[in-house]
Amino acid sequence: MTSVTRTSTTRMPSLYIPHGGGPCFFMDWSPRDTWTRMSDFLRGLLASLPARPTAIIVVSAHWMTDDFAVTGDTAPGLLFDYYGFPPHTYDLRYPAPGAPDLAARVRGLLADGGFATTADTDRGFDHGVFIPLLLMAPAADIPVIQLSVRNDLDPAAHLAAGAALVALRDEGVLILGSGMSFHNMRGYGDPRFGPISDSFDGWLTGAVESAPAGRNRALTQWDAAPSARLCHPPRAEEHLIPLMVAAGAGGDDAGMRIFSDRVMETTVSAFRFG
Repeated sequence: MTSVTRTSTTRMPSLYIPHGGGPCFFMDWSPRDTWTRMSDFLRGLLASLPARPTAIIVVSAHWMTDDFAVTGDTAPGLLFDYYGFPPHTYDLRYPAPGAPDLAARVRGLLADGGFATTADTDRGFDHGVFIPLLLMAPAADIPVIQLSVRNDLDPAAHLAAGAALVALRDEGVLILGSGMSFHNMRGYGDPRFGPISDSFDGWLTGAVESAPAGRNRALTQWDAAPSARLCHPPRAEEHLIPLMVAAGAGGDDAGMRIFSDRVMETTVSAFRFG
C-alpha cells in the first residue's frame, strides 16, 4: 500500500481552481489563446505553495455520490468522462499513485464530523482531477486521492466536510477543489453573460475574502447572490460546490482570489485559503 509521510510542519493552503472544459488545455482552440492564461496559472500553482505537498486530495465536480466517497486504489486509472473531443485527448495518461492510507484517514475524519462515507477501490480519476494535475504536477509523483461531491449539493454540509479535514493541511496535504466558478453551458460564448458572470464573481470574491464566520454564512446562502442561478442553474451547481470544501478546509485562515480570467465571454476565478 502507498503510504503518506506525515512529517511536514508546513501548513498547506486549500485551493479552489478551474479545470477548464474537458481536455481543453491539450487541443487547439480559436482563438488560440482561449485557455492560455488558465493553463499558465495551473502550471505555476505548485511553485506557489509553501512546500511540496505530501499528497493531494481533489474534490472534483465530476464525481457525485449519495454519501461522501473516496478513491482507494493504489494505482488509479483514468476516466475519460468527456465526449466528442479529438482522439489524442483519450491517450492522455496520469499515473500518480493512490494513497489508501490517506483515504482511510479522510474517511475517519469525516466520520468524526458526523458524515457517512464509502470507499471506492475501482474508480479512476475523472477529468476534473487528471486534466488540471497534468499541468500542476506533470511528473505524477505526488500521491492523489479523490473525494466526491455529495448528491444533495448542500453547501453547509460541504463546508462542514472541509472543516473536518483541516488537520491534514498541517501534514502537508493539499486540499484542492476542482470546478468552475461560472458553469452555465448555455452562457459560454454568449456576450450577454459577461456582465452576469462579473456580478456573481464580484459577490463570490467578496464572500471568500470576508472573515471566516461571515464567509461561511455567505457561501451557505450563495444561491441568493446576484445572478447566482444564471451562473449555476438549479441542481447544476456541482462545479461550485468543491469551493465549499476548500473554504471549510480553510478553517480560520483568510481567503483570497488568486486568479481571474475572461474565458468564452465569462469570468472564471480561483481562490486560496491560507
